[in-house]
Amino acid sequence: MNILILGSGGREHTFAWKIAQSPKCEKLFVAPGNSGTAQVATNINIGVTDFPAIKELVLNNHIDLVVVGPEDPLVQGVHDYFLNDEALKHISVIGPQKKAAELEGSKEFAKEFLYRHNIPTAAYESFTKKTVEKGYAFLETLNAPYVLKADGLAAGKGVVILNDLNEAKAELKSMLVDAKFGEASTKVVIEEFLDGIELSCFVLTDGEHYKILPTAKDYKRIGEGDTGLNTGGMGAVSPVPFATDEFLNKIEERIVKPTIQGFKKDNLPYVGFVFIGLIKVGNDPKVIEYNVRMGDPETEVVLPRLKNDFVEILLAMANGTLDKIDIEIDERAATTIMTVSGGYPEAYEKGKEITGVNDIKDSIAFHAGAQLKDEKIVTSGGRVMAITSYGNTYQEAIKKSYQSIEKLHFDKMYYRKDIGFDL
Repeated sequence: MNILILGSGGREHTFAWKIAQSPKCEKLFVAPGNSGTAQVATNINIGVTDFPAIKELVLNNHIDLVVVGPEDPLVQGVHDYFLNDEALKHISVIGPQKKAAELEGSKEFAKEFLYRHNIPTAAYESFTKKTVEKGYAFLETLNAPYVLKADGLAAGKGVVILNDLNEAKAELKSMLVDAKFGEASTKVVIEEFLDGIELSCFVLTDGEHYKILPTAKDYKRIGEGDTGLNTGGMGAVSPVPFATDEFLNKIEERIVKPTIQGFKKDNLPYVGFVFIGLIKVGNDPKVIEYNVRMGDPETEVVLPRLKNDFVEILLAMANGTLDKIDIEIDERAATTIMTVSGGYPEAYEKGKEITGVNDIKDSIAFHAGAQLKDEKIVTSGGRVMAITSYGNTYQEAIKKSYQSIEKLHFDKMYYRKDIGFDL
């Protein structure tokens, strides 16, 4: 069968790497793709939200299955676009429909869903430009630190955590009144701060049944010791050492099951990946957020541990037969370290030549913000390459990733040297 992946990051390169291993995959296309996906698939330079161009690509290349990587096309309704088009509706799309994608598209929608289905999460209220004064008053009722979240999509940068009340009020004004995050912060959710250690849970669903993939923990801050600005993710570890069987059971019973049941009760059509951002408070899991796709860089440690034929799983999701699949997991740990452009997550330069990729033998280099230009691989984004390794322990895997990174070079390359430090 012919398969199309939408997206251009490390997550999509990992999808392509895994799908290309399946005997069921005849031709693989990625739109727009990157220098990594070019090694295992055909890149087509089309934007992920250019639905008419995607339609043309799908029909011209007899695509049978579309796997959506990033959240933007899902929130904009790419699955609905296929269902509502006579020529496309027979093609399977992996990713929820627009109504369900609001779980990531709107923080407020997600919080209301969590409350409605009694899923443990932080207390919250939401505010707009008109109710900014009420927002100040609500902040005064909370203890520091203060958590402010832009309601809409802000590319992973719309969450601000501040320790000072006056700074929090100024930030709320900046988000609502000065439109710091544009359209995304016309509404802001203020939450109570949960103190604990974070992890991610990944669930596959066909709308009726579900399967849980291995847990992972990612590192969001740019600086060592989890300091500095939030990024899209600087590294990840799987499995999460502190997630005991008892704790995983709590996640499934209190969070995963009511989430999947909630989709059905609320009539949210959902075929795809559910990323549940969790925090372990004491010995209990609480939900921080939902994403309606796989996480990045967590995909780079979760998928390499999946022993199954990935295409078989995707087809079972599309066909409503996920209950017939037994998920097989590699016992080894996997870790990934993200190399980024100097200056990221603020201003950075692009077009820097990347060398040494072919010298990496003990790890897998998943390309993210990297493109081919005149036979060379050059940087094209903030997060450039994720270096993934296996090990009998996560410490052994991390060590391998760091050894491999030493072979990689591009101008002003930066990476955190402490991934896994808090485990």
